[in-house]
Amino acid sequence: MKTSTTSGLAGSTAERLRREIYRGQLLPGTRLAEAAEAKRFGVSRVPVREAFAALEREGLLEFTPTGRTVVRQLSVQDFEELFAMRLTLEPTAARAAHPLSRSRIEELQAIIHATRKAKSLAEVTRLDLDFHESLVAASGNSRLLKSWRSLRGELELWLGDLHRRHRGQKLNTRKQTADSHDEVLTAFQKESAAACERLMRRHILGWREWLPIGEDGGESA
Repeated sequence: MKTSTTSGLAGSTAERLRREIYRGQLLPGTRLAEAAEAKRFGVSRVPVREAFAALEREGLLEFTPTGRTVVRQLSVQDFEELFAMRLTLEPTAARAAHPLSRSRIEELQAIIHATRKAKSLAEVTRLDLDFHESLVAASGNSRLLKSWRSLRGELELWLGDLHRRHRGQKLNTRKQTADSHDEVLTAFQKESAAACERLMRRHILGWREWLPIGEDGGESA
C-alpha cells in the first residue's frame, strides 16, 4: 500500500513538474533540489526523487557530474538530431497512414479545432504534437510509433522553444499551426499516399529555418 501511494505521489509530482517545464515556468538550466521541491509540493523526498528519475528518462531533466538536478537545456546538436528524427519518421508514417479512417479524421479535426481555441503557447505545443502523434499512430507501425513516443518529451521542449521564438517574431503561432495541420489533413482526404508523404516532409522542413544556429541556442535562423 505504501509503495502504491509513493508511486502515485511520484507520478503526480512528475506531472506537475512536467507542466511547469513545458509552460516555461521552469526554464532550461534551472536547478531543482529534492528537499525544496518536496516542501513545495507537500510530499516526502522519495516521490520527488522518483519524479526526477522519470523526467530524466524523458529527457526533460539531467543530472550533472556533481549530482545536481537541472532542467535540460537542449544544445544545437540536440535540435539538429530531433529535427533529423522527425524528418526520418514522420514522412514514412504519413505514407503508411494513408488512407485515414473516419474516426482518425474526426480525431484530427478535433485537435485542429482545439488548437484554434488554445489559450497558451504551451497548449498549442501539446496539441501540435498530439496531431503528429495521432498521424504516426495511424500508420499501424508499432515500432515506428514507439520510436516517436520515446522522443515526445524532448520534442515538446523543442517545439515549445521554437514556438516561443515564433512569438518573438510576432507570428500567430496558433493560427499558423492550425492552418498547416488543416492543409495536411485535407491532403489525406484528397491526395495520394505519396503526395501525403511529400507534404509531411515539406511540413517538417518548414521548421528548418527556426533551428538555433548559435552555440548558446539563443538565436534562430
